[in-house]
Amino acid sequence: MNLKTSAKVTTLGDAASGEIEKYFRNTIAHEAEVINDKDAEELHQMRVGLRRLRSAVTGFAPVLDWPKEASERKIGKVGRILGTLRDLDVMLESLQKRYYPNLPIDEQEVLDKALSNLLKQRRRALKKVRAVLEQKNYRSLKKSIENWLSKPQFRAIELLPIAEVLPDLLLPQVSEFFLHPAWLLGTKYEDGKVKVCDDLNESAVEEKLAAEGKILHELRKQAKRVRYLMNLFGDFYGPSYEGYVEDVKAVQECLGDIQDCEVLGDFLTDFVDSDLKKDLPKLADILAENRCAAWGKWQVLQTKYLISENRQGWRLALIHPAVEDAANVEAPQ
Repeated sequence: MNLKTSAKVTTLGDAASGEIEKYFRNTIAHEAEVINDKDAEELHQMRVGLRRLRSAVTGFAPVLDWPKEASERKIGKVGRILGTLRDLDVMLESLQKRYYPNLPIDEQEVLDKALSNLLKQRRRALKKVRAVLEQKNYRSLKKSIENWLSKPQFRAIELLPIAEVLPDLLLPQVSEFFLHPAWLLGTKYEDGKVKVCDDLNESAVEEKLAAEGKILHELRKQAKRVRYLMNLFGDFYGPSYEGYVEDVKAVQECLGDIQDCEVLGDFLTDFVDSDLKKDLPKLADILAENRCAAWGKWQVLQTKYLISENRQGWRLALIHPAVEDAANVEAPQ
């Protein structure tokens, strides 16, 4: 359903049912190929579909009379099982294509054994994915969504014009994003203002990430929630809104790069059962360089959104949807 071209979509209920159906159909379209396991992209697309479906159910929660059999928690559980397999695919591809060719022979030999270990983990994870997609609970989840889509059930605010309620749906998540303590990581107070410490060397960045890196991972998860929520409503806003979506995507990606390096480093450290720099010194250096580069990208965005005017610009964009027809629909008395 294309919200830009549909004259019918003016109410909160219309938007909710349209978005939920779109992401539900996108998700189940990849199900058979995920079970066949011929193309890793199919798994990725199904996982993204589940995330977006979950975001739609969460984002539209105030208007939905939603079945318990398809709760946000149950959708998330399926997504996490698929996510374990997807994370292994990403790690395998990263090791094989990004790192392996740039390592000396002795480190490649160590990596060969690590890759073999990852492939065994992947086979176990695939078995769990196939099991969950064939379970009664998953079939019940799909059936309940199909039933809801055949006759959507809403709460009383269903007929409110979408343009009137968009800020109320979006601002709480964006506010939580801005209030996250990770924005203050690697900063200092100077003359009554927060200043980003942009002169940290690679060693200092490593120390900072080792001590407080988990807080960035939490911000990454919040960025993901904000991005998927904002994607639901892009058709109701103008170009400035898309710019903020791109910024939150950039936050998610650069923090994701840091997290991916951390996860990969932890796995390899456990695998060699010693200091990574001892058994895989070249790879350890590359991972540190990549973390530092991603940290630099993060600091650019951090600096931008520690400026109050930029945060306020984002809020103002959310308050003013660019949907005249929706704004002109009278709310029911």
